[in-house]
Amino acid sequence: MYNLIKPLFFKYDPEVIHHKVFNWIKNVQAIPGAKQMIKATYCLEDNRLAREVFGIKFKNPVGLAAGFDKDAKLFDELGNLGFGFIEVGTITPVGQPGNDKPRMFRLVDDEALINRMGFNNEGVDEMVKRLKNRKDHSLIIGGNIGKNKVTPNDVADEDFVICFEKLFDVVDYFVVNVSSPNTPGLRDLQDKEPLKKLLFRLQTLNETKPKSKPILLKIAPDLTNEQLDDIIEIVLETKIAGVIATNTTISREGLKSNPDLVNQMGGLSGKPVKDRSTEVIRYLSQKSNKAFPIIGVGGIHSGDDAIEKLNAGASLVQIYTGFIYKGPGLVKEINKKILEKGL
Repeated sequence: MYNLIKPLFFKYDPEVIHHKVFNWIKNVQAIPGAKQMIKATYCLEDNRLAREVFGIKFKNPVGLAAGFDKDAKLFDELGNLGFGFIEVGTITPVGQPGNDKPRMFRLVDDEALINRMGFNNEGVDEMVKRLKNRKDHSLIIGGNIGKNKVTPNDVADEDFVICFEKLFDVVDYFVVNVSSPNTPGLRDLQDKEPLKKLLFRLQTLNETKPKSKPILLKIAPDLTNEQLDDIIEIVLETKIAGVIATNTTISREGLKSNPDLVNQMGGLSGKPVKDRSTEVIRYLSQKSNKAFPIIGVGGIHSGDDAIEKLNAGASLVQIYTGFIYKGPGLVKEINKKILEKGL
């Protein structure tokens, strides 16, 4: 079905069609009986898919990565497509428009996207209002938090703390995003000392709560092995729950698409980042002796791609670009493959 309508979708600007499809998913599921039919088509219910990771029970290990539902407007409807968890955001304390358009580019020959969205969102208060109306609490929601573009790095901690405090009662876990290439200077916060300072502050705050919530760190695929060693040290020292590997890459190695597209500024996602993402997962898992959970994301376009991430050391996986290229059937395909492999 999706392969029949995808050529029509791909005639539109990627950001324009994102909003059209977004609204279509919401409107279709408002039709009486449609939600049940969609769940019957795309959901795979099987107790063998359940996972408990960093103290949270997931009904299946396939999640939607941050960036698709930036403002938590569609999480219930997306859950009906078979996802075990949805990550909303990246959210910032104050709403911001993001970078100038066009800011998303489709590299069809590479099954990839380049984006330079720049954390466009409506602000954390609007997100909180929507998440308070959650219908399905069996669907795990993660809150991906960042800093506003105008916030200097030396006080960036404050932005993360604001988002953490406001979202604490309405999400199940947190993701600290210091790895997007589209906010100037943000990746500097991945350096050892500022990152340690930020995570210690959030974890100290977390421990003051009646019941703490998992905090994960999302990292770039462009880190060197030495930097990954630092990440392992920081995760163990700050006692955060785990790592999401990986975000988009600034590399353009081996791309086949039109140079006008390839040379666009921004983060590259999709198939070209698959191997590097898996390498990072394997390195972190082996070097840390599996000391913390890893959520694997990057270039998952098939069930076999997801199995590769799980075999490399991931406990859960997330999709985004593969969801756009392969459609919602990808979630069920991955879950079927996991059952088939007995993972």
